[in-house]
Amino acid sequence: MASISNIRTGLATRLATITGLRTSSFVPDNPNPPIAIVQPTNIIFDTAFRRGADTLEFTVTLLVGQVSERTSQSKMDGFCATSGATSVKAAIEADKTLGGSCFDCRVTQMRSYGSIIVGEINYLGAEFVVSVIA
Repeated sequence: MASISNIRTGLATRLATITGLRTSSFVPDNPNPPIAIVQPTNIIFDTAFRRGADTLEFTVTLLVGQVSERTSQSKMDGFCATSGATSVKAAIEADKTLGGSCFDCRVTQMRSYGSIIVGEINYLGAEFVVSVIA
């Protein structure tokens, strides 16, 4: 199996190509939005014969700002777009090998658009699911 750490780093590196977006390959103690946080969430082993590949699922949690800020929703709309300079999907899929750390990756869905509470702060956020074959 490919290194989870290398895939995490590859995803964070791809997301860092979005101007103004902070990234973290680990959950930060005190997030500073806008920030994309990469976490592994699921692994399906042996998806190809003789340990040829595994399928890993990562969740990218994106926090854009306090939910009460009007600009937060506009920012989030750009991150959720399927293409464009601020698109999470376009940024990740611009290098489907994540710098050589996997065979292929694809952003499969955006979910949970809305309020995410971290500490005592209510952020506007969303989760992006990334499927990685490694």
